[in-house]
Amino acid sequence: MRIIQATLEHLDLLTPLFVKYREFYGSLAYPDSSRAFLEKRLRRKESVIYLALADGNDKLMGFCQLYPSFSSLSLKRVWILNDIYVAEDARRQLVADNLMRTAKKMAKETNAVRMRVSTSSDNEIAQKTYESIGFKEDTEFKNYVLPISDEL
Repeated sequence: MRIIQATLEHLDLLTPLFVKYREFYGSLAYPDSSRAFLEKRLRRKESVIYLALADGNDKLMGFCQLYPSFSSLSLKRVWILNDIYVAEDARRQLVADNLMRTAKKMAKETNAVRMRVSTSSDNEIAQKTYESIGFKEDTEFKNYVLPISDEL
């Protein structure tokens, strides 16, 4: 398997798997909007996306997308591992591990203080994978979400 950083040239390869990722979490497919979303992130350099490709061909096995943030307390960069997904037929081949190791290397190279990741509280497979890479459950801070809707 090869891990590469996605560019605009990879949009047609990435979009179908990104759509499956969204569907996995209960979102509607919206392939055109999904492609436009990815294109904006890449064009504006607002995220870093890594692709896992099968050896010998360009079959996409999985991807991860990271967004930059910053820590005011440490005065350093933080990377948010926002999206990670492995194609069903590529699971149990250490695809997620390889993607996260590449992300971790990039975080070190950019002098980040940490990487953050969230997953569903019932997604035990993801939790074990994150822990195997070295992620620790945050016991210091409790996270909250404020939904922003169109309603006043």
